[in-house]
Amino acid sequence: MKIVLIESLKVDENLIKQLAQPLQAAGHEFIFYPDRATDPDELYERIKDAEIVMLANQPLPAEVVAQLDQTQLLNVAFTGVDHLPVQSAKEKSIQIANAAGYSTTAVAELVIGLTLALYRQIKESDQDLRQGAQYAGSPQGLEINQKKVGIVGTGQIGSATARLFKAFGAEIIAYNRSHSQTLVDEIGLRYVSLDQLLQEADIVSLHLPLTESTRHLIGEREFNLMKETALLINCARGPIVDSQALVQALQDGKIAGAGLDVYDQEPPLADDAAILSAPHTLLTPHIGYYTQEAMVQRAHIAFENTLRFIQGQPQNLI
Repeated sequence: MKIVLIESLKVDENLIKQLAQPLQAAGHEFIFYPDRATDPDELYERIKDAEIVMLANQPLPAEVVAQLDQTQLLNVAFTGVDHLPVQSAKEKSIQIANAAGYSTTAVAELVIGLTLALYRQIKESDQDLRQGAQYAGSPQGLEINQKKVGIVGTGQIGSATARLFKAFGAEIIAYNRSHSQTLVDEIGLRYVSLDQLLQEADIVSLHLPLTESTRHLIGEREFNLMKETALLINCARGPIVDSQALVQALQDGKIAGAGLDVYDQEPPLADDAAILSAPHTLLTPHIGYYTQEAMVQRAHIAFENTLRFIQGQPQNLI
């Protein structure tokens, strides 16, 4: 088979060579493009005769996928696949695999980091202290201990986040279509309805995929249910939250603050994006997945996906 990796996986190229070696030793052709193709025609030329296309979060235009006649698998070294034309791939009988699980720890730790930074006003304290003699005094913070944390979505990342919050002494409630008895037994998690979670939680952390049913799941009605002292943390997918409703809720004091790593579009955001000037926010540029450890882990998963597919034992298909 011909296997084409069309972008860097943000790891040392020696690791790429090492992971590709078993494929090449078995007689398969492996081609690696460390730089992305910016033109659709160039992208098509790179992958037109590849049975397996490996990529991370590079957008793959529908018009390119529609022309692929040899491709059997789009192997995505990423969790979400909303940057791919999934329907076009299905119409071409192209299967899609992802690397779910590679960034579980990384994202869960960022959720905690955003929460701590907001509760302890770390960014503001740093800026204030740098005023030298003009420093006006210390802001009073809050503790996670004994707060009620609402986890919306108890998949791998939501579960890992729940365990971290529990280690800080928080009470955990959750909303999910299916219930994890393991979480109930291990950390005393309690499942409730989404409305009840929003009404009770001091911290709401979102961990859902983006689907038509989750798009704008959190909007004006939901913000009206939340405590005025509550924080919203979103390290999942931006459009799960109605961004206009979020900005309005922050401006009106309907919630106390928000920590965001994801938005309606991938950063950079437009200069006039309302969230950039919204009060009581902490914004990071979609870095939840982006740690050295996570990048190595996803490279291993991606190449294992390729090997297993070739062996007729596909894994992580969506």
